[in-house]
Amino acid sequence: MILSEIIKNCGVLRTDGSDNLEIGIVTNDSRKVVPGSLFVAVNGCGRDGREYIASAIEKGAAAVMFEDGGEFPVPVRPEGVTYIFVEDSRRAVAIAADNFYRHPSGKLKLVGITGTNGKTTTVTLLYRLFRSLGYECGLLSTIANYVGSERLETANTTSDPLTINSLLSRMVEKGCEYCFMEVSSIGVEQERVTGLEFKVGIFSNLTHDHLDYHGTFAEYLRCKKLFFDRLGKDATAITNIDDKHGDVMLQNTAASKVTYSCRGIADHSCRILEQSFEGMLLRIDGSEVWTRLIGTHNAYNLLAIYCAAIALGASKDEVLVALSSLESAPGRLETIHGPRGLCAVIDYAHTPDAMENVLKTLRDVAPDHNLVCLFGCGGDRDRTKRPEMAAVAEKWADRIFVTSDNSRTEKTADILEDIRKGFSPAGLAKAVFIEDRKEAIRAALMLSPDGSTVLLAGKGHETYQIIGTEKRHFDEKEIVKEIFAQCCTTL
Repeated sequence: MILSEIIKNCGVLRTDGSDNLEIGIVTNDSRKVVPGSLFVAVNGCGRDGREYIASAIEKGAAAVMFEDGGEFPVPVRPEGVTYIFVEDSRRAVAIAADNFYRHPSGKLKLVGITGTNGKTTTVTLLYRLFRSLGYECGLLSTIANYVGSERLETANTTSDPLTINSLLSRMVEKGCEYCFMEVSSIGVEQERVTGLEFKVGIFSNLTHDHLDYHGTFAEYLRCKKLFFDRLGKDATAITNIDDKHGDVMLQNTAASKVTYSCRGIADHSCRILEQSFEGMLLRIDGSEVWTRLIGTHNAYNLLAIYCAAIALGASKDEVLVALSSLESAPGRLETIHGPRGLCAVIDYAHTPDAMENVLKTLRDVAPDHNLVCLFGCGGDRDRTKRPEMAAVAEKWADRIFVTSDNSRTEKTADILEDIRKGFSPAGLAKAVFIEDRKEAIRAALMLSPDGSTVLLAGKGHETYQIIGTEKRHFDEKEIVKEIFAQCCTTL
């Protein structure tokens, strides 16, 4: 593609050199530069991308796009290389990606969901639902990306714009009609979804998370709302009206507005009629449907899915039938039954609200069971939620095991000390602190009374732990099965 077409609408201030160049690759990673590339030097959260301009030129970059201004000493432009100066490198790379891949999002029905909790479950189940209805679909999620049935690993909730547009382009080539995508607040703030044409936007809820990045809850809210502010007039904005921030998301959107509720009056409503470990009976818009998922939070997820499917033109009856066959996303309320009537429940819950939702669900489903909660908190992340997690565990669990999560470069002992501050004396009396997560799981399962429900919160679908800078294999499903086989049968 010709350079002038790629940089159109990128906020170009000036160009030094020819823009009539044939560009074969657009990249923001200097390691991926090959002759004929456009290298976009993005100002990231860490190092300034302009530090890599010289390296990109050495590797044959035909053009370099970067922010003008500042004190950074940009290398003198070599003959034959074009420099493009832009206002905002993050926005520029997103628009360039959209241009280079010829606006793939506009050739799909792209659905994005944002909110603190429920994003992964909602997009995963939407992907499964529409595939069950016979459509080719794509999925961009925390767990994995899918182009049709092809699974691709993912590193972030919301990937960088070049990766997103590349994947969307592959979906178009493979004949996909729909794509379902998680949209994080960080992804919105960093312009990763800028230029994408969403057909449907969904808001799930907003609770305490990512304040280590955003600084304040108001800024976190602003970034979520910005996603809806940018929806076009041909899109549909769907919001959870039961969340106190649900109305806020719709204030400035040009999109058609749809509300959903599990408590009050809305465009679409849902009520839980019955539930057990096997599933729950729901009434959605007056019709009853049995689903294999459990919990109030999953009632909201399923209602959001229903709303999106209706907005996309699916028939109500087809959607309800499909909902009844859906199973939860990996690492979301996954149960493993063991000896002595023990039930281990693995869930990704890593915020106070998410963990409370899961614990309350387990308490509601099995009110007479002893409820054990094992959790930790990630290192190098929002420290303010650590004592809040302790308070939630104390409120709902009969016994608590506090342990490591992804400690990263923080000392696990320091993280546990932050968590300890959230317990009352009564909470501390029923809490056990074990730094090694595998040993904590072993203790939780071995020491729990017969018939206990043991929640392992925080890891969910992840099959690793990050300790220091090392990523170690750690699969809780494997560990639970091993402990059940080796230990619990001998008690």
